Amino acid sequence: MKLNLNADLGESFGAWSMGADEALLPIVDSANIACGFHAGDPLVMRTTVRTALASGTTLGAHPAFPDLQGFGRRKMHVSPDELEALLIYQIAALAGMAQAEGGRITHVKPHGALNNMACEDAMLADAVARAVRAFDRSLILLAPATSELATAGERAGLPVALEVFADRAYTPRGTLVPRSQPGAVLHDPAECIAHVRRLLAAGGLVALDGTVLPTPIHSICVHGDNLEAVDTARALRAALEADGHVMVGLPDMI
Repeated sequence: MKLNLNADLGESFGAWSMGADEALLPIVDSANIACGFHAGDPLVMRTTVRTALASGTTLGAHPAFPDLQGFGRRKMHVSPDELEALLIYQIAALAGMAQAEGGRITHVKPHGALNNMACEDAMLADAVARAVRAFDRSLILLAPATSELATAGERAGLPVALEVFADRAYTPRGTLVPRSQPGAVLHDPAECIAHVRRLLAAGGLVALDGTVLPTPIHSICVHGDNLEAVDTARALRAALEADGHVMVGLPDMI
């Protein structure tokens, strides 16, 4: 089957460095690039776009709550109108950087707490989908499989790609196990490969207790801020290709 490998990138800021973007970008098919609200600054954004285009990696906006200090992982409560404006602002910023470098963005993937909250809150998910549609209804919404966000994207008439995580464990409800709990984050590349193969074989999400939630799977994320991200992405790509899967950019998935 066709699959997509994505990573959250461009998450350095000023003198603060995060991840190994130059090593990851040639491995993944699609890059979700921070837009300045949880990480990333204009120079980091432009540099990441340039490197992604040179690597043949498709570009996506990775907007978040305005939370630099908390890396976008702290819950915030804003009105739907304000959230839509925050998202349009960030998507436009990355789209402008892409245009300046001769490229274009093809998808949007919310980051951190915003993504997690929109996965469970239908009203919040609808606000995210409306913002993406208002900017460009042809953009793919990259949303976690079985989530309210994926449903909201479909309801808004957006192309939706369903995502699973190579390095995160699932609850029986299909949400991510909180990072504060043991076993929430997978670090060993071999463990990540086994996890992804388990999801693909089951045809859905597999929770820690063995619960299976059936769903199509389009894209697999490796978090770029994990120390093992490069090794995991390289080993996972090799394993999936060895299993006969064809790795493609998001536009070729949808």
